[in-house]
Amino acid sequence: MASGLVNVMKIVERNEREAARERSGDEAAPTEGGPLGDSPLGPEYRAISSSAVSCLALGVLSVLALLSWWMLLLPATAIVLGLFGLRQIRRRGDELTGAPLAKIGLALALAFGVCGAGRLSYIYATEVPEGYTRINYAPLQPEAANSVEIPESAKALDGQKVFIKGFILQGTQLNGIRTFLLVPDEGSCCFGGDPKLTDRIQVSLADPAGIDYVQGLQKVAGVFRIRPMPQAVDAKGGVLYHVDEAFLR
Repeated sequence: MASGLVNVMKIVERNEREAARERSGDEAAPTEGGPLGDSPLGPEYRAISSSAVSCLALGVLSVLALLSWWMLLLPATAIVLGLFGLRQIRRRGDELTGAPLAKIGLALALAFGVCGAGRLSYIYATEVPEGYTRINYAPLQPEAANSVEIPESAKALDGQKVFIKGFILQGTQLNGIRTFLLVPDEGSCCFGGDPKLTDRIQVSLADPAGIDYVQGLQKVAGVFRIRPMPQAVDAKGGVLYHVDEAFLR
């Protein structure tokens, strides 16, 4: 990510220098009916720094950092561009302006970045119910590729209260769902994919009313069981893993 931001800054700086050279050439050329260098923009014209404008735009978009860890890249990028823009404006004050834009963008990026990181950290620290263990799909995968052998790491979870995140595999039933497959990514659940055996967790909800189908990442807590079955719900083939007595967070 750092190398990418450096490349962006180099491109921005190069573009600003080329634009400045073009303006200098235009101002040096004689104009019809006027003296040499009589620019329609005036002798004191300065361009607005593209880095400052980008910083402001990304600063506004940094509000999305409240929603996802990945979105923290927005305020991070805005801060880099803002600092770079202010540096360029100080060095080339006769050519560039836009320091207020960069400062506003920096303020927004810092505010939303700090608030976003704090909010997401709080959610992460409190989302697991008391007495449950946070897990992911990694312990459920066999050591050998293309194997369906249940690994020891999965066997160690059998009977444990677990908390796991995943996506609901869409089936024919959209309302009052009590049993569904939880898969690790949207490619398996939402775009016609057929999740591999060790990426399937069959969830049985404790609430008899069930849930309605929803897209997006879901948080599930329940008792992890290893119970091989020849037929999974809403998918071809069987299922190895289950989460019983489950509820959504």
